[in-house]
Amino acid sequence: MEHIDALTHISEEIQTAVAERRPVVALESSLIAHGPGYPANVEIATALEKAVRDTGAVPASIGIADGRFVVGMDEQLIERFGQSKGIPKVSARDIGRVMAGGGLGATTVASTIVGAERAGIPVFSTAGIGGVHRRAQETFDISADLQQFTRSRMTVVCAGSKSILDLKLTAEVLESAGVPLLGYRTDTLPAFYVRESDVPVPRVDDLSEAARAVLLHWEVNKGGSVLLTAPISEQDALDGEEIERVIEGALAEADGAGVVGNAISPFLMRAVGEATAGRSGAATRSVLISNARLAGEFAVALSAVRKES
Repeated sequence: MEHIDALTHISEEIQTAVAERRPVVALESSLIAHGPGYPANVEIATALEKAVRDTGAVPASIGIADGRFVVGMDEQLIERFGQSKGIPKVSARDIGRVMAGGGLGATTVASTIVGAERAGIPVFSTAGIGGVHRRAQETFDISADLQQFTRSRMTVVCAGSKSILDLKLTAEVLESAGVPLLGYRTDTLPAFYVRESDVPVPRVDDLSEAARAVLLHWEVNKGGSVLLTAPISEQDALDGEEIERVIEGALAEADGAGVVGNAISPFLMRAVGEATAGRSGAATRSVLISNARLAGEFAVALSAVRKES
């Protein structure tokens, strides 16, 4: 039987794996509902689950349906997310409202972490986290992801923050919040499409060492998230200077067109996509799959270290 409570529906496979402390990796559903069109969105969701399984870990795609979290979405529900129109994107603040409505909700970084933690899953994979937006000194536009990292016990595997964000300010906010940033085989914070930045991070080259660091952080601090960042592969990376020129030009264009608030980010993302002739889409897919694979490998290492101790 599958585990069902008032707010969380956990598949039997996930429930058993968590109970046995086997490696499990949470995956978000916003990339299905708000990523490429059908059937490409379902194909990428399936590819991510396969990348996790290939490492020996269990994938747990998470969404909201029928008034509760679904942890371990089956093929039918993934298809439903892929083909349905108008599914709301759900951050942490939106969970209660969307659940109360009883329909579908596509979880983002913050809300997926909430669902994963309820299910006892300690590892989550995403492409890039939200962060501090450019000009946040004027707009106070800061992603809810950063706040959620202080509330939930989670290892977040990602390729840093999106290039359209302010990486230095994002790192400063995380430092102030006591959220560790680790670079897996890198000395600088990755910038999503771009392999390197001018933001230094502590480097770790061994996943068992990273797992021990995470467990000790949780033990000492009684919770909180740790970010394990890894750069995009060299063959799929975009040129950092080119991306910066595109973003600066797009910001100036946005100013002229009166684009403000939540409309800025999609405006900048579209500009990058158009300027790179679609290479940004291929880069995003590359990051998603490589991070899912790394998250699976880390989950395996974390499970082993936990059993040793």
